[in-house]
Amino acid sequence: MHEVRREAFGRILSLQEGVAWREAQRERHKRVVFTNGCFDLLHAGHVTYLAWARARGDALIVGLNSDASVRDLKGAARPFVPFADRATVLAGLRSVDVVVGFEERTPEVVLDALQPDVHVKSDQYQLEDLPERIVVERYGGEIQFAPHLTGKSTTDLVAEILRRFR
Repeated sequence: MHEVRREAFGRILSLQEGVAWREAQRERHKRVVFTNGCFDLLHAGHVTYLAWARARGDALIVGLNSDASVRDLKGAARPFVPFADRATVLAGLRSVDVVVGFEERTPEVVLDALQPDVHVKSDQYQLEDLPERIVVERYGGEIQFAPHLTGKSTTDLVAEILRRFR
């Protein structure tokens, strides 16, 4: 991962630091929520989703895909915003307590290490289609589905930008 700035409100941590932070929350009997994504070109859909996730517990960890995993998921033109900048913007949101980067396409490794109480995904997904479901169920976590705001996506935002500048 790239060097990230740490002056935002939330904290940008390595996975090992994230595990230690999570353990400290557990000792204080805090309910920790986790969600993940690329969060490229942050928009109102992201902010609403993250606030919804944070409301499911006492603290929110955001797993952030590395640049390489975003390219693998979204194609060679992505991400538009590099990891360090995406992490800084996320950490600046009031709803986000911790950002932890990960290299894999999906968050099973980071979920297995952090073992949050709640894992939040968009309701665009089905439980049986989540590869991380097995990990969350194995350690006794809960999966909740956040409402998706139609028309509020990075794809929609990019399409609108292209339309306006053609």
